[in-house]
Parts: sequence; structure tokens; C-alpha cells
Amino acid sequence: MSESPGIGEQALNKAAEIGLSNQLDEVENLDVNIKTDPIKMVQGQVDAMEISGEGLVMQKDLRMEELEMQMSNVAINPLSVAFGKIELTKPTEASARVVLTENDINRAFNSEYVRSQLQSQKVHVNGKSMNIEPQHVEFQLFDNQKIGLNATIELKETRETQKVAFSAIPRVSANGQTVSLENVEYGEEDEISPELTKALIDQTSEILNLSNFDLEGMSLRVKQLEVELGKLTLQAEAYVEQIPSA
Repeated sequence: MSESPGIGEQALNKAAEIGLSNQLDEVENLDVNIKTDPIKMVQGQVDAMEISGEGLVMQKDLRMEELEMQMSNVAINPLSVAFGKIELTKPTEASARVVLTENDINRAFNSEYVRSQLQSQKVHVNGKSMNIEPQHVEFQLFDNQKIGLNATIELKETRETQKVAFSAIPRVSANGQTVSLENVEYGEEDEISPELTKALIDQTSEILNLSNFDLEGMSLRVKQLEVELGKLTLQAEAYVEQIPSA
């Protein structure tokens, strides 16, 4: 395996970087590193491929502080290389690590997409069905594996403002498809509507679910989740059917 990338590898690295960047709204830094040798490339074999990025913003205003993805023994169509593309001849699996900061998750909660998701829900308050409008949502990551949420919600019909606060421990489901919140503890505010609290809990789980961060041809599945003060690290496996190219 060559230590420094050859001309063919450099061209493929650049094509993949451009292809991935085109799927993102913002990119601070993105590197693709393909490791193989010219003979293996002609035979359609890539020893290893690494993708690393910082400050990657997806659609829906979801941002990743860090992304690292590694895959090995990748089978590609050697003819595609001549056109500066990486065309997989069979899907491959990869390991991935995603870091989200407290600010990243707050950005998602206060995005137009999540606000519209919450506004589309009706909840029962004091026996009446009402539309809700989030005024402000503050998400926190604590150092005891807990997350916290404080939200100010307006009831559209009455223009009343209600506060919802809870803390919980996020857990990954056995199949890695979803993240649920366990050991939910409510704040000092009276729980005015279990449905309202559930809507916010469900939305928190949805944001922490890595399927939101899928790129075209790649799907992520959470294996492990670690909460630290101000930072959330997700270990995942990725199923890669295609590498976006320029």
C-alpha cells in the first residue's frame, strides 16, 4: 500500500469530496482518503477508504461537529475510475463515529423543520385539543449520561405560554434504528399535558436518531451512544451502497 496517494487516488479522493460536499448545506472541512495501489485499482479493489469531516450541515439544519467513517476491502468498477468516479460493484459496511455538540442539537431543535414538525401536532390541554408553537427550546448534555430539555411552548388558540422541562437517559434500541429516552424525570413545572411532553420526547428521540444524517447511498445505524458534558458521541455502523461522486 502506498504511503502517499498516487495520481489516480488523488483524483478519486477529490471526486468523492466534491460529491459528498454537494449533498451538504455547509462544510467546514471534508477529506476522503483512498488507500490502494494502481494494480489493485485496475482490478477493482480498494484496500481502505476513510472519510473525515468537521462542521457538516445536512438538510433540515442538522449539523455534525465531527464525522469519521472507515471502510476496507471495497470493490469498485475499474472502468468508473477512468471517469473519476467511485462506483461500487457491491455494497460495503463501514464503521462510523459522529460527534454532536449541545449547540448542534439546539440548532436542530430551533430549526424551521423541527418547529414545523411540532406545529403540525395537536395536543390535549385541560381537555381541549390545541395547536402548539415552540417559542424556545434549550437542550443540554450533562456529564452523567443524561440529557435535559427546557421548552417554552405557546398554545395557539389561547396564546398562553407553557413551560416543559425534563431530563432523561438516551438509549439505543437493539436494532440500532431508534434512540429512546428512559428514566424521564420532570422539572419543577406542573405537567400540563402528557401529550405535549410526549411530543417533545419523541422529537428529541428523532433528532438523536442517526437516520437523519443519512447521505445518498449511505445509511447509518447507531451502535453506541455516549453523553458527556456538552458533547454527544455516536458510534455507528454504515451500510454503503454508493459513494457520491462529482
